[in-house]
Parts: sequence; C-alpha cells; structure tokens
Amino acid sequence: MSGADGLELTGERTLPGIPGERYWFHRHEAAYAWVANTQLVRGDFVIEAGAGEGYGAELLRTAGAAQVLALDYDAAAATHMTRTYPHVLAARANLIALPVATDAADLVVSMQVIEHIWNVSELLAEFARVARPGGRLVISTPNREVFSPGLAREAKPTNPFHVQEFDATQLVDLMTSHGFTHVRVRGLHHAERLAAFETTTGPIVRRLIGLDPHSLDTWPSDLADLVYGCSAADFTINDEVDGAHDLIVTAVAG
Repeated sequence: MSGADGLELTGERTLPGIPGERYWFHRHEAAYAWVANTQLVRGDFVIEAGAGEGYGAELLRTAGAAQVLALDYDAAAATHMTRTYPHVLAARANLIALPVATDAADLVVSMQVIEHIWNVSELLAEFARVARPGGRLVISTPNREVFSPGLAREAKPTNPFHVQEFDATQLVDLMTSHGFTHVRVRGLHHAERLAAFETTTGPIVRRLIGLDPHSLDTWPSDLADLVYGCSAADFTINDEVDGAHDLIVTAVAG
C-alpha cells in the first residue's frame, strides 16, 4: 500500500497524509516537536539517523537547525526526502557506518529506530563518534513494558519489524556504557482525550492491530473518529517513565 508520494506503508514507519495513520504520525510528531522546543539550539548541525519519510527532519530544519543531514538505509526513503524536502540534505546510509566526520554534529536524533537495529552497540558507538564533545543525543523508542507487556528483555517482539524493545533502565545503561553523560529518560503519554478513551475501551494500540489504515470507513466508528481527530496535542511528554508509551532519552557526548 502506498502512502506519501508513493512510499510503501509497510508498518515499519509511519507516513503523513493517511487518515488511519494519524495516531502514529502525530504521536511521533509530538516527540519531534518536543526535541525542537527543548533540545535544538538555533544554528545546530543535526544528524537524523533513520529519518524515514523525512517529516521529522524537515520539522527540525524549520525550527532553526542550520542544516539537517537525514540518513536512512532505505533507498526509496532517501530519494523521497530529496524530492519532498529539498532543504534537507538526505542520503542513503548504513546507520552503523555513518558517512559523517568524527565530532561533526551538534545534535544527533534517532527516533523510533533503535528497536529495529541488530547491532545496537555499534549504532551507539557511531552516535558517540559523530557527536562533537558536548553535543547532544536524543533517542525515542517504544516502552517495552507498555508496548509489549510481559515481554522479557532481549526477547523477540511480536512486531515483525522490531529486533528488541527496551525499558528505561536498559537505555540508561546503554548510553552510559558508550560514554554518554547526563543521561535522562522521559516518557511520552496519552494526553487527556486519549487517556479518557482508553478507560472505557481498552488500549488504543491493541485495537489498531490488523486494521487497514487506508480504510478508515471500515473501522469501529468510535476508534475511527478518535484516530481521525488526532493531533500532536493528544500526546504529552514529562518525567514520568512508568506507563509511558514511548521513552525519550537525552544524553551528552563525552
């Protein structure tokens, strides 16, 4: 199934402009907006590792980055970014061998990527290499304890695109073991409207499984109305990790 400008919607990444994807798209958009508002310094050189469709890289660029280098292993995604976001510098790249000079980046961003990577240690080593001393790192990933309740550490998730999922303590340990300091984990939560909906209908994510995002008119009407009306304002980010849907890690390169 095609989404933005012919990119295939496989479930591995979200795309803008698809009504049935609005929950996922705005959930991730909220995280990017938080990065732009709290972590980005005007004039930063930003590397986004695993940029997907490119909407996040464009958001960071328009928020004040001097340059965003958006990297993705998928050739179609890199081509799409070049065509759709011409002011973003996009390229295809292996994320564990970034085509970037050492100490180059003021800010390294990798959103909803680490759970897809087989060689996490190599990924983080590359992030540590390309970030300048004192440069910043931001990573987001689904909170295993909420996204896949009962799944043990390092167990294979049911999501076919995920290699493993993480909890907050794991992420802190990973960052510190690769030389990052000032490691902090925050949580992305449903804001009031989504939280209230779940109190009567159960977890939104579980109800979305198996539904065709291109056929919103075939969904249960309450869920279709909720998702169609989603915006970034339906999500909030704070210091509470317990119960968070996504974990957002910030750290400083040594």
